[in-house]
Amino acid sequence: MRMRKKKNLETRLEACSDKLIIIDREERDFNSADEIKEYIDFSKYFPNDNPIQLEIGCGKGQFICEMAKRNPNINFIAVEKIGNVIVSAAESAIKQDIKNVVFVKCAAEYLSSYIKENTVERLYLNFSCPYPKKAYASHRLTASNFLSIYKKLMKNDAEIHFKTDNRGLFEFSLEQLSNNGYAFKNVSLDLHNSDFEGNIVTEYEQRFVSLGFPIYRLEAYLK
Repeated sequence: MRMRKKKNLETRLEACSDKLIIIDREERDFNSADEIKEYIDFSKYFPNDNPIQLEIGCGKGQFICEMAKRNPNINFIAVEKIGNVIVSAAESAIKQDIKNVVFVKCAAEYLSSYIKENTVERLYLNFSCPYPKKAYASHRLTASNFLSIYKKLMKNDAEIHFKTDNRGLFEFSLEQLSNNGYAFKNVSLDLHNSDFEGNIVTEYEQRFVSLGFPIYRLEAYLK
């Protein structure tokens, strides 16, 4: 179902311009996605040398805003391709006066065109769309074509932190990550009934847990 466009969306996006970078590209071709190199100068948003962490698919920003507040010495980039959604995230960060987060409206396919290589020390994927039909497996954010993009962005010792309520997507992600040279730690098949500490609950996670769904989580790193 197509999301209804928010009232005054363009005006609201413009009002967030100090915190929100908008990249609109319509094509979806992995073969040419990073032929354009227009790196964002993040020093304009982060006037320091603090490490950078990245969330892809930030939704309304509950997770990334809380992460930024808890970790003031880390800079956070939050990516979301849907304007209706990311505007709420940016507005939330502005309302809370969170300085160490910036939002990028962009499809993940194009991130290597706009974020320099070896920039990111940790990547978060929280409750990504599972695309359950096999025909759309390449659209899953843990598919090999996306993992090759992330490798360009990430430092050699960077980690991927992944959460989902979808067991099929979790098993697919384990396989894809393993096939691309990743090892695992802190793997949980039921996060909320585990001894893991420090979990930040996202808006989707709250809904799934209230319905009795287990939450699957892993941390992946290159061997």
